[in-house]
Amino acid sequence: MRIPKWREYFDLPPLFWLIALIALINAISFTIIIPLLYPYAKQFGLSDFQASLLTTTFALSQFFGTPVLGKLSDRLGRKYILVFSLAGTMVSNLLASVAGVAWLLYTARMLDGLTGGNTSVASAVISDITTPQQRPKAFGIFGATFRLGFVIGPVLSYLAQQLPTLPGISPLGMSFLVSAAIAAFASLLTLFFLPETTSRQQGFKLSWDDFAFSKIAKSATRPRLGQLFILTFLSGSTFTIFTFAFQPFFLNVLNQDSQRLAIMFAIVGMLGFISQVFALEPLSKRFNLIDIVAVSLALRGVTFLLMPTFPTYGAFVIILIVFGVVNSFPMPLIDTVLSLNSDTKEQGEILGINSSYLSMSNAIGPVISGLLVSLNYTTPLWITGGLTILVASFALNLKPKFRCSKSIVNS
Repeated sequence: MRIPKWREYFDLPPLFWLIALIALINAISFTIIIPLLYPYAKQFGLSDFQASLLTTTFALSQFFGTPVLGKLSDRLGRKYILVFSLAGTMVSNLLASVAGVAWLLYTARMLDGLTGGNTSVASAVISDITTPQQRPKAFGIFGATFRLGFVIGPVLSYLAQQLPTLPGISPLGMSFLVSAAIAAFASLLTLFFLPETTSRQQGFKLSWDDFAFSKIAKSATRPRLGQLFILTFLSGSTFTIFTFAFQPFFLNVLNQDSQRLAIMFAIVGMLGFISQVFALEPLSKRFNLIDIVAVSLALRGVTFLLMPTFPTYGAFVIILIVFGVVNSFPMPLIDTVLSLNSDTKEQGEILGINSSYLSMSNAIGPVISGLLVSLNYTTPLWITGGLTILVASFALNLKPKFRCSKSIVNS
């Protein structure tokens, strides 16, 4: 007799649920500060472009820091590198909460990026403790915990701004303080309850290849798969242009405040979590995966164009709801198409390269957005809307080149 689907999750090792809890706490700590980076930067007198560099500073620092932490976790063990990474988030957010000058805020974001390899180390822990058969399920749940963090974090960001302020800390700074406290809790949880999961004691040797520069340069010209890497970069770049641009639009054009901005992030996170958990699997079984990616990107682009077309708070909320529903589809499906069209022995490398393209887009998108916002608060929304629709067309043209149905591997 077949075990009911919900009971299959109990087949995962108990230790997995501990690392999933730690990952959720870490995601909450991270997403608390996302809705307030822009308004907090404006408190320091930074320009729109300078504010965008806070996101780029974090992304670039993480790009360089993650391979180092990954190597160290192989040499010294997962547990203490994970503790170090979480402690880095705690210290950086403490520094940001009391920063009185802009350069300290940039330093805090750089420190958080350099020590921000906790997701990759936690992923390594999951690989250590699960069998190959358990890993798809385990990583699916692990990804869902991060998505759930995007629901809880912005809500806590809103609540943190209601707390009584401490000397030298503004209401927005209180959100950084709460984030630091949550990261500290995750550090203690890891230190006292997570056992070491690897016995490997490899020599520590780092090279430029570990930063994936050569792989990224070569992979763009790789037959077939290179076009999916480019799709990831284009999709990620247009999305991060919007992620930064909609904040000054919301605050300055719609005349809203940072507390409502946090609520908007929470709405997007909640809808993304619901659609990914309940809609993504049924849709992927019924439709071609590339078709879903293309349609979701096209709808995303249309929502970007509609926001400046109807610049009212009520219209924005309705448009954002549509955006939240379709926004969670492209990246998981691109990863799935890559998985279906690559050899089993190289899937880890392929997905790692794809993540590097996404990291690059996370660094480049905000800079472009900051430059465009300096011209006009609506300009980046118009431009990224049109570009996203073009990216959707590019995705659709890839359909004949790939196996794009999950039924192929399910049959």
